[in-house]
Amino acid sequence: MLTMEQVYRIRNMRKFEGKSLRKISQLTGHDFETVKKYIEQDDFSHNIRPKQRRKSKLSPYRSVVTTWLISDKQAPHKQQHTAKRVYDRLKELYGDKFSASERAVRKFVADIRKELQTNTDGFLPLEHPPGEAQADFGEARFIENGITYDGYYLNLSYPYSNGGHMQLFKSANQECLLEGMKAIFEHIGGVPTAIWFDNMSTVVKRIKEYGERDLTKGFLRFMMHYGFRSNFCNPDSGHEKGSVENKVGYHRRNMLVPIPEFKDLREYNKELLLKCDKDMNRMHYKGYGMIKDLFQEDKQELFNLPKVPF
Repeated sequence: MLTMEQVYRIRNMRKFEGKSLRKISQLTGHDFETVKKYIEQDDFSHNIRPKQRRKSKLSPYRSVVTTWLISDKQAPHKQQHTAKRVYDRLKELYGDKFSASERAVRKFVADIRKELQTNTDGFLPLEHPPGEAQADFGEARFIENGITYDGYYLNLSYPYSNGGHMQLFKSANQECLLEGMKAIFEHIGGVPTAIWFDNMSTVVKRIKEYGERDLTKGFLRFMMHYGFRSNFCNPDSGHEKGSVENKVGYHRRNMLVPIPEFKDLREYNKELLLKCDKDMNRMHYKGYGMIKDLFQEDKQELFNLPKVPF
């Protein structure tokens, strides 16, 4: 039986690098049937199947799409290419010769945007394409059934739209992290393509040479189940996830003042998700439009939920 790290490498090579099962077998040294088994496994509970077509289908279009996205930097925000518009233009230009799916184009566009935004100093990009998220915990006091708790709240922010969701817990352990993320995924109806974390112990066991991370088994299993990519801040570089750090403060001021008091934490967390939805009915701080409208662009990029809940 393979280790979780080996399984993750196999699935990552297939989903995000577009390699064939035979190629993965050659590179890893695992036999073809073993590779096929873990690629098709649904539950790492449970895992979702790779959704992207092989990159070779879109490789011939990389140059033209990159040119469009670079030109967007000079255009007003509302007149820049969405992934849907890129897909439509490629269909218009190449007709039947172009056979990639719209979902594959969304991932393709997100990857190019990420490359264009990469900082040469090795920091994480401070801007994100639609569909990405940042995660962090904040501290907060609350009262449940008359008992006061000094607890925590998980924040998931979406830097592109400036939207966000939160869940309140009595602890900040791994179970709370995964339960909170799962509840938010199910509420928004999809899974962010990539999520940025600091080096919290519930996720990272240790930071190795060259910035590689050893991930905790529970988190690695959860990540494979939902199919998102994890990215991590450099140590002592909190500015790299400024979106969620701002959201931690915003949620505290706007959702947790006065100190919330309720009878059942699970029911209150359901209310918090709805309050966060309602909070998106406001203008983006840079004037790009309503957050709720920009969040729809985020949602278009999300991966599907797995058929089996974690």
